[in-house]
Amino acid sequence: MTDDVEAYFASAPDPHRTTLLAMRATLRELLPDAVETIAYGVPTFKVGGKGVAGIGFTAGHCQYLPMSGDVTTTLADQLTGYATSKGAVRVPPDAPLPREILAALVEARLAEIAA
Repeated sequence: MTDDVEAYFASAPDPHRTTLLAMRATLRELLPDAVETIAYGVPTFKVGGKGVAGIGFTAGHCQYLPMSGDVTTTLADQLTGYATSKGAVRVPPDAPLPREILAALVEARLAEIAA
């Protein structure tokens, strides 16, 4: 699957690719034991077989996918300024989510999985 993940990133235009790779680097630090794969059509970090974080792009934005319908609601106060839906946080194509927000999203999802 690593080839599929790399191909996904290679297919992203700049500045999207730069933003995605920055978020990927942070997610790798936050989830050192995660497996990177493609799920739901985007690169996804899985821990214990469960999706924790996905990142992707469309023509107009990049997105973080928390692999949960509740995480964005739980962290709504930390996500002000970002367009959100139940399953995604949309970010500008040239501005990755800050580390502290990524850490909060990952922590919330891991807590959800553990519960």
